[in-house]
Amino acid sequence: MASLIAISPALAQTSCPAGNTGVPPGSNTTNPSAPFYIDVTGLTFTSPTTNPTRDPTNPHYPSAVQLPDGQVPSPYLVGNYILGPTHPAAAETVVHAVPRGYVYNFTISSNTSLIYKPGIIRDDANNCLDASVYTAPTRPSNPSHIIITTSHTGTWTRTTEVYIPAQYQRGTAAPFIVAQDGGLQPATSTQLFTVLDNLIAEHKLPPMIAISIAPGGQDAQGSERGREYDTISGDYAEWIETEILPLVEQKTGVQLTRNPDGRATLGISSSGTAAFSMAFYHPELYRRVLAYSPTLVNQQWPQNPALPGGAWQFHDAYAGPPVPNENVQGMNAPTPSILPTGTPLFVRTARKPIRFWFETGQQDLFYPDVTLADGMHDWVLGNEHMAAVLAAKGYQYQFVFSKNAGHVDGPTEAQTLPEALEWLWSGYGIQPVK
Repeated sequence: MASLIAISPALAQTSCPAGNTGVPPGSNTTNPSAPFYIDVTGLTFTSPTTNPTRDPTNPHYPSAVQLPDGQVPSPYLVGNYILGPTHPAAAETVVHAVPRGYVYNFTISSNTSLIYKPGIIRDDANNCLDASVYTAPTRPSNPSHIIITTSHTGTWTRTTEVYIPAQYQRGTAAPFIVAQDGGLQPATSTQLFTVLDNLIAEHKLPPMIAISIAPGGQDAQGSERGREYDTISGDYAEWIETEILPLVEQKTGVQLTRNPDGRATLGISSSGTAAFSMAFYHPELYRRVLAYSPTLVNQQWPQNPALPGGAWQFHDAYAGPPVPNENVQGMNAPTPSILPTGTPLFVRTARKPIRFWFETGQQDLFYPDVTLADGMHDWVLGNEHMAAVLAAKGYQYQFVFSKNAGHVDGPTEAQTLPEALEWLWSGYGIQPVK
């Protein structure tokens, strides 16, 4: 969402529309049986400019283990955990006297893409960040369908960083992790590379390549970044597979494994949703997912009539009037006619061989677009429901609720990233310390 994208102070205008943090006016907060119900159970609103504080013991959340302050979960356990309120950085986030990997950079343009050509640019009035989104109307009687009229075709360039560990042996097929939103957060670039240096040296991770890919431009609905990350399909994974990975091998001389068990994907916010989509739609390509504050809400644009709730329908039914189930191809989905309308994607598909580690902050995002009073824009509730669905389906997962933490919380990342990576790669056959 918008909090990830910086804007020059010179361009910031005091008259710019701001993101919402409270219950949108006119919302349905009283009738759970009616469309677009917004659940405010366990939420404390302390300021009109800050997101609500969630109670981690909310009865609508799955039960979780409260850890002692300052501790992280064991990399050998599964389930739901509550940590905080303080978040000391892990020792592995600091540069140590260990062999350091090399980072190679290259730039690509949307003009050379097959899947994402042409790119998308959204015009925001007065250079105001996400102004077109914050002021966009929705369809009459359908607050889940936002109308963006200021997007048009355009060209984007982006940088890809490739981390190659010192221990990589040329000529061998290496495991790798693809990090989305490269350059926007330390956890997807510089901090990630430092942690890999340290954990590989400690034999807690295999010598792996890290591919950190910058997003398409802007943010949210009507943007290139939103198009790539919030679209619930296999498109983004196919773009990585056909356009990015061949370039990585060509430009750096490394060989990347074709074994899906040796492939992981990492994301933050909307790119966390992309990480979920990459593995869910293509488990033959990716089987390890790591995400901070994944946007498991209704951010997809343009709206897909067959999946009108976007990523919310990973874990919950569409919050609007009943709709048929999307006919999902190639995922052993049950026959749609035998299931209730709008049955969530993870619920109606066979369990896939995927491991998930993900996190949400106690003050994570809550209905940032005031017009989208659709019952599908509470980041914490979406993540909590995702954890419940994964547990019910028997997935291997670890989910963290971080107290005293916001959206894509930097201190939480620094505290948990080493443990998260170690948990994620558990069972891969890491060489023991000699």
